[in-house]
Amino acid sequence: MQLRKNRIRFSRINHIFISHIHGDHVFGLYGLISSMNLTGRKAPLHIYAPAGYGEKMITHLADFDIVTTFELRFIPLSAKDPVTILEEKFVRVVSFPLRHRVPSYGFLFREREAERKIRMEALDRYHIPVNQMKKVKSGADLVTGEGILVPNDEITIPPPKPLSYAYCSDTSPFPRLAGFVKDVDLLYHEATFDSARKELAHQTGHSTTADAAAAAIKAGAGTLLIGHFSARYRDVGPLVEEAAAIFPRAIAASEGLTIDVAACRKS
Repeated sequence: MQLRKNRIRFSRINHIFISHIHGDHVFGLYGLISSMNLTGRKAPLHIYAPAGYGEKMITHLADFDIVTTFELRFIPLSAKDPVTILEEKFVRVVSFPLRHRVPSYGFLFREREAERKIRMEALDRYHIPVNQMKKVKSGADLVTGEGILVPNDEITIPPPKPLSYAYCSDTSPFPRLAGFVKDVDLLYHEATFDSARKELAHQTGHSTTADAAAAAIKAGAGTLLIGHFSARYRDVGPLVEEAAAIFPRAIAASEGLTIDVAACRKS
């Protein structure tokens, strides 16, 4: 329903990342797959989830006599260290373990670095051969016809720093987490409870606003996005204020929120 409300076409979704197998993180997937099926989807759907979930999903779909018109491709997550799970032309996705009551994983989405741009004056001055342009754009130095070596920095412009976004839910705090998402532009970190309920948070495998803010500081994140709030909080404003008191660039997640990741970078 939220996808419909926010005008996101089902056909554009090809990869789904599931952090862990708790109902509030997977129940909506069955309805989405059923809707995709009813609209005649043909393209494969890739689902990244903790190991063993693929079999459970197939069984559940079979219980309701749902035979998909498209292939479901399951990529199991089980590594105890960060691992690349998807590489495409413009993005790389890394999964990493979190600390929760059941196996849980976070995801780091990072743009792939673009090619360097050749300076116009360098093209005119050195008459760079076509067969060397790709190497030069990839960072190689230029060797002219006269055998002169021209450093790459003199003839190219570096590309913008790749944008990055990390998703961490659900998890209790642990030392390694910040290292997994070091220098990320936008860090989503669960903040189920306020600091006064720290003991309850950690007993249930969750984090507080202060935990999320501390992780953002240690990771050197640009902006902190907190969410997964307990239903006991009708107003999440105080939760954001609590996090912002520790990490000033803190904002709250909400349904339909659109964020410019480039604007989340550290100034």
